[in-house]
Amino acid sequence: MWAFFERLLDSSMLSPHGICLLWEPELIWLHVVSDACIAAAYFSIPFALAILVTKRRDLKFGWVFWAFAIFIMACGLTHVLSIYTLWVPVYGIEGMVKAATAVASVFTAAALWPLLPKILTIPSPFELRQVQAALEEEEIKSRDAALLLQQVRDAQRAMRESVARLTAIVETAVDGVILFDAQDRILLFNPACERLFGYRADEVMNRNVGMLMPEADAARHFAIGGEAIGLRKDGTTFAMDLSVGQARQDGELIFVGIVHDLTARKLTEQQLQQAQKMEMVGQLSGGIAHDFNNLLTVIIGNAEHLSEQLKARPDLKRFAEDICQSGEQGAELTQRLLAFSRRQLLRPQTIDCRSLLDSMFKLLKRTLREDIEIRTSSGPGTVLAFADRAQLESAVLNLALNAQDAMPSGGHLTLATELVTIDDDRALHPEVAPGSYALISVTDDGEGMAPEITARAFEPFFTTKEVGKGSGLGLSMVYGFAKQSGGHVSIYSEAGLGTTVRIYLPRANTGGSQADLPDGEDKAPRGYETILIVEDDPFVRSSVIRRVEALGYRVVAAVNGKDALQQLQGDPGIDLLFTDIVMPGGMSGWDLADQARRLRPGLPVLFTSGYALETLVAQGHARPQSIVLTKPYRKVELAQRLRDALAAAVVPS
Repeated sequence: MWAFFERLLDSSMLSPHGICLLWEPELIWLHVVSDACIAAAYFSIPFALAILVTKRRDLKFGWVFWAFAIFIMACGLTHVLSIYTLWVPVYGIEGMVKAATAVASVFTAAALWPLLPKILTIPSPFELRQVQAALEEEEIKSRDAALLLQQVRDAQRAMRESVARLTAIVETAVDGVILFDAQDRILLFNPACERLFGYRADEVMNRNVGMLMPEADAARHFAIGGEAIGLRKDGTTFAMDLSVGQARQDGELIFVGIVHDLTARKLTEQQLQQAQKMEMVGQLSGGIAHDFNNLLTVIIGNAEHLSEQLKARPDLKRFAEDICQSGEQGAELTQRLLAFSRRQLLRPQTIDCRSLLDSMFKLLKRTLREDIEIRTSSGPGTVLAFADRAQLESAVLNLALNAQDAMPSGGHLTLATELVTIDDDRALHPEVAPGSYALISVTDDGEGMAPEITARAFEPFFTTKEVGKGSGLGLSMVYGFAKQSGGHVSIYSEAGLGTTVRIYLPRANTGGSQADLPDGEDKAPRGYETILIVEDDPFVRSSVIRRVEALGYRVVAAVNGKDALQQLQGDPGIDLLFTDIVMPGGMSGWDLADQARRLRPGLPVLFTSGYALETLVAQGHARPQSIVLTKPYRKVELAQRLRDALAAAVVPS
């Protein structure tokens, strides 16, 4: 093998190509320049391919580029040897280089053909431009879709916010809101409806809306609205104003009912009607009394003259004196009618109410039966009223005599006086101007009066006494005196418990210090606790709920003891029980408190009644340490009693 290569590389017997070209300079340099240019071009291609493959690591088939570079390099070397053999005959080396070039070219060609299908799958510039255009179009669509998605999200967020606002309005509305469909099935029942009707929302959902009204009225009123009667869960009713509107939801007809509680308005209307009736009766009574007094003047005068002329006839003189006495009794009746009609002549002056009651205590001890125990009490500060002293004494005496009649077997009579303030919340007495008043109350623990009798107690000639034992003008005179003095009079009575009559008189303007006045509503303590209010009278219950909520508390209402116990079991957040003493259903406020404390030991309880605590204790209806708020009361008293009751419960165990 070595001898073969020696012989192949031996060029001593060979002649250079220049001899073949006859050493023609032009022809030789033509070959030299041409082969040099070809070799330079060949040598530059591998460098370019090497840079390309090195920089572009992502190129497929990189080894093909390296094989092609070797092949091109070998081709360039053959052209260099062609220049060299013009002068030096190294044909053996040139042959071996050509042989290597042939091998490289065959290998490259053999490898390239199988790769041709894969190379053809590489996208052309036109295809790349199409793909790029498609990508740009997809990007535009993606941006449009993103924009549309953002718009949908914005619309959904706006819808959620709108629904949240609408829900907040419905949930916090003072009036009840009911949504029902064309089949009268309830679809929405807001918290105000829960408070008005006593049902929870889940108890009425998908039930007929007619269950909320008496059967005879439901169909008509829920179709047209207007003033109607609402039916509570416990069977009680209340006046309401119903407004009904209709709309379409998903093509279905739906109805929206707005329920406004008319309880307070009806109470005010009744009280104003009563006040107007009393005013008209007073005017009529005053007119009759005025004309009748003129007639009595003639009768009494003529009877007296006739009596003087009949001194010689004692039998006839006695008839004249009887006529005169009857006329004087008629004059006394007309005087009371004038008092009721507020046309009597008053001489108002500053009266120390405490001193007046002390002086009347002695008079009443002599006047009333011995089995009537009389007590007096006074509030803090000086209680000065501006009224006619004689008429006030007559009014107190009249009330004391009425109280004695109500206690045939004896009892307790309490005379009390204090300063009170009637604030702007005058739902119970709309005809009374707000301000500071001197209060004188007369309380007995007698038989009491039924509500229908209490409502007519001030009417002239109305009496429950036997014929000949009362004219029915006593309370009418008290009413007329209080009204003519610029004050007010009220009665609170419960059958079997007794009666309290309160006379409100204008407070005398003595220039006293503000320390004598009770704290105003702006100083009333507030709270955040949950109060369970138990009151059977719907008018009183509505008024108390408004007052307690105005002080910042959350309110849960009940109409009787059974309802209150259910509320306590269902609401663990109740912090205090505020209950009336006398309630229907066989369970008193005191019984309710005992059962409530069995369910919730240590539960604070505030009682309310139209009687003083002393009267309730004496009759066994309360314990001395009980906290009792006497009706009627003002907001500052209510606020203070609530805080007192809550504070009294916070004691170490």
